[in-house]
Amino acid sequence: MGRRRCRGDRRNAVGALPEAIAALSQTLPAGPSPEIFRRAKFDRPEAAPALWQLVFRVLLPLPADGASASPGSPASPALEAQVRLVKSALRSQGYPRQALAQLPEDGSQGSRELLLALAWLLARGPLLEQLLAQTHVRLGDEIPLCECEALASLGPPAPRREADGPVDIRHLQWLMGKLRFQWRNLSTSQQEQCALLGKIHSYTRGCHSDHSLGHLSVAETKLLRDPEGGRQLLRRLESENVRLEAALAWRRQELLFWRWMDTVLDICPLETSPPTFPPRTPASGGGELELVARELQAVHEELQGAAESRRAAWEARMTARAVKLGLCRCRRRESSAAPSWTPSCLVIQIPCGAPENSLWHLWVPQHTVWELWV
Repeated sequence: MGRRRCRGDRRNAVGALPEAIAALSQTLPAGPSPEIFRRAKFDRPEAAPALWQLVFRVLLPLPADGASASPGSPASPALEAQVRLVKSALRSQGYPRQALAQLPEDGSQGSRELLLALAWLLARGPLLEQLLAQTHVRLGDEIPLCECEALASLGPPAPRREADGPVDIRHLQWLMGKLRFQWRNLSTSQQEQCALLGKIHSYTRGCHSDHSLGHLSVAETKLLRDPEGGRQLLRRLESENVRLEAALAWRRQELLFWRWMDTVLDICPLETSPPTFPPRTPASGGGELELVARELQAVHEELQGAAESRRAAWEARMTARAVKLGLCRCRRRESSAAPSWTPSCLVIQIPCGAPENSLWHLWVPQHTVWELWV
């Protein structure tokens, strides 16, 4: 009985595995069929193009309207460009396997490595939640305040270019002016959008069934003017519901997928050495550091010389002030008891803002002060 039960559980698990992979494919953009995943386990070359397309769609952001681009659309780059972008994006995110970076760029190989990369992306963070949030159908009106961090994190990082020679300051000023001009255009367009939204909300006040809102949104206003847009919106909502149901089914059967990925990882050849991706250090980095060090040393010497000249001028001014007050004509009867002093020592003992005639009472002993008036 125990053996029959184990065999029955194994058959149920094998039968439920394609369902789990199908649910995952429906949640992902441009998700392939479960048969593609099965062929990728054995590193079949016919499964490589579909998985390159899948990982490319997962790593790069989707259009703002939530509709995923098809493989044949003009927005989709060629397969070779997709391969290069996928390699760059995975490396920038710290993907540990170096075998994927060594795959040819024609996209004809590497289905098993791409399957492992997809599993790594699923395991390292809430990937499905982010994809569902990108494809969410927005019925209300939303105005983002600032998306600087989100825009900086989208897509692979731009390649860094080191300037070997001198940089033209006029070109930098032109770039800064262009950036300011575009920023002003963006701010102006956002203000116009807010003004138009305010007009729509004011004109449709009292038309909404929900009294807490009190007005119609832009999407609801479009539905009143274009009935065909309502059918398109209905299809988008149905597609979103299908993705949400697939995500729930995936969460219930996720453990089967990870057990299957353990078998995929077992048949993968081990890498000879742990992969290391050292950060790129430009060749001109050492020379730049030496130049900065020399500049700092020159600034330090300049500041030290300025401080010495200021100190000498200050001591000369204090000496002249002491002579003017008649302090140098003081006769000391008890030279051994009176402490020695200098203009520098004198000013250290004088508090800031005190009158010049009353400053000596703060430092000079009483018998010396008496001699000043004799």
